[in-house]
Amino acid sequence: MDDPDELAPAVRSILSAARERADAAAGAGEAVSVAPRDLEAAFERVEADGRVPVIAEVKPTSPTTEGSREDDPVALAEGMVAGGAAALSVLTEPEHFGGSVDTLRRVREAVDVPVLRKDFVVEESQLDAVESDVVLLIARFVGDDLPGLLAAARDRGFQVLVEVHDREELARALEVGATTIGVNNRDLAELVVDLGTFESVAPHVPDDVTLIAESGIGSPADARRMRAAGADALLVGSAIMDGDVEANTRALTRAEADEDEDADPTLDDTTDTTETPT
Repeated sequence: MDDPDELAPAVRSILSAARERADAAAGAGEAVSVAPRDLEAAFERVEADGRVPVIAEVKPTSPTTEGSREDDPVALAEGMVAGGAAALSVLTEPEHFGGSVDTLRRVREAVDVPVLRKDFVVEESQLDAVESDVVLLIARFVGDDLPGLLAAARDRGFQVLVEVHDREELARALEVGATTIGVNNRDLAELVVDLGTFESVAPHVPDDVTLIAESGIGSPADARRMRAAGADALLVGSAIMDGDVEANTRALTRAEADEDEDADPTLDDTTDTTETPT
């Protein structure tokens, strides 16, 4: 991976904790075997219904947000699905994000959409902590271990979301055969969010790769901007978690439909299109 000193202090702490958990998990159990729910098919179903494919994230807290959300994560997840989410993301990192593998198990049992495990996997042993439909591999964190971890995850049945931040990381992800790629708009060195990051990387992604925009999507306008830049789907956490998760999810999934209705001069003036995520 890149020089850890180039990462923000909060990110270095997250990575250090991940390595400690990986060491503790080494040799602790058998490899899992997953029969995953198809993520790409879920996106296609949502698009066919006229909605924007959104992966809504159950995120109790994070180093970049204030406070925490104490609601039952299963209730939150069910609200997100009711709001039209194509899939869910569940944090399992305990120290900095308040997540757990037990939460992921409970959520996955309660919903019928694909569930992404959002964690900081740096060793193969971490893949066996819990079953999910999709796992995240962050190119910057795993470095030269990306090919081996990608193969190990696929051997277990996982679909894999490979996260990148720039064209160099994208090239590495494509070279090892990643078919689902997320572009994180948050710079892990400064924790600054810039939607232009996705716009600069997306043109270099082949058409046969499923492309997901991550971080900084806080409004239907942001959703439309990322879709116009080539996003097949959006991964959204804070903007959904801050307030009514069902309404916030619905506002994002309807971003393109509501724009079309607003542009239609025959639209009934009494139609409510005011839902916006915070």
